[in-house]
Amino acid sequence: MIAIDLSDRWALVCGVANRRSLAWAIARRLHQAGAKLILSYRDDHLRPTVARLAAELTPEPLLLPCDVRSEGEIAELFTAISAHIGRLDMLVHSIAYAPLEELQQPFVETSRAGFRETLEISAYSLIALARGAAPLMRDGGAIVTLSFQAAERAFPSYNVMGVAKAALEGIVRQLAYELGEKNIRVNAISPGPVRTTAARLIPGFGQFQKLFKERVPLRREITHEDVANAALFLLSDLSSGITGEVLHVDNGYHIVGV
Repeated sequence: MIAIDLSDRWALVCGVANRRSLAWAIARRLHQAGAKLILSYRDDHLRPTVARLAAELTPEPLLLPCDVRSEGEIAELFTAISAHIGRLDMLVHSIAYAPLEELQQPFVETSRAGFRETLEISAYSLIALARGAAPLMRDGGAIVTLSFQAAERAFPSYNVMGVAKAALEGIVRQLAYELGEKNIRVNAISPGPVRTTAARLIPGFGQFQKLFKERVPLRREITHEDVANAALFLLSDLSSGITGEVLHVDNGYHIVGV
């Protein structure tokens, strides 16, 4: 096995909300590989939870607030990183949100306000964070975001979030093209259904996960570790020639016809 050593790298992980979040699984995997971590949290309500998780790691990650709806807070995040560290090597974007009512009603009833809020938080935020991170990636870097197969197919009840994921994958390609000259790679992971707190809010998620396990070639559920390992690969030098890609980590679900 090739050991991945990130001991000289700094990673900003955005989207840690609780122990079940994929962002936390990725953060722990990067930490195991030696990376130094910065964790951003949305607001003061989440800070105690993120702080408790951070306390499990040694050395403890730097904690910084950032509500991606605010250009001011995004600017303050990267100003703080520049002041405390002066550089950045990796960015993990694990941020997605849709108003619950937009997932509970027919897609055709999607409101203008709900559409705007979902796309702003779930897709545009990658552009805003990449814009802030790029100047700190002076020696190149890697950016990874999390998509879902609803970007490619219609999934019942995923509704406007599927549109946001499609936009997110388009953003990945465009950022990869523009940031490539700075040796900054941008990729996405498209996991199968993982048991996260957010996923449980999607109507029918439990039934879909059961069918998924029965139909995928590998005949098992996707785990947090599967996704975290893929992120580690894409953020490391082992993927030095890969950018603009959407890596399916779904036990082969995307190759199955039904």
